[in-house]
Amino acid sequence: MSVAWTTLVIGASPHPQRYSYLAVQQLHKHGYPVIALGIHEGMIGEIPVITSWPMVPIHTVSLYLHPRHQHLYEQKLLDLHPKRVIFNPGTENPSFEDTLRRAGMVVIEACTLVLLSTHQFETAGLNGQA
Repeated sequence: MSVAWTTLVIGASPHPQRYSYLAVQQLHKHGYPVIALGIHEGMIGEIPVITSWPMVPIHTVSLYLHPRHQHLYEQKLLDLHPKRVIFNPGTENPSFEDTLRRAGMVVIEACTLVLLSTHQFETAGLNGQA
């Protein structure tokens, strides 16, 4: 995978029982460069969970934040302007999704873990525009 596929997991947790933890692990296992952003520092395997916004180009954001907390990241996400934002189960937010779409981002409601396990991560929502 190239750096062009760097994925930012927002809501990453260093707790192994969390789906965001599993997503970071699986993204790394599948060869995708991954950045884990959370509210508490820690480690997910060899990937650090950072608490400050990364300053690198991001292809995909995988969101693991309840809608009531998403407003804290809205402007930063708009400024980052990734190609795609994945709203994982429980994070769906039609208003925020519409805002991101109007800004030109691909937005999908899907499970990152399922996309990876079914080999659809690179195509979901992108229609050949990776």
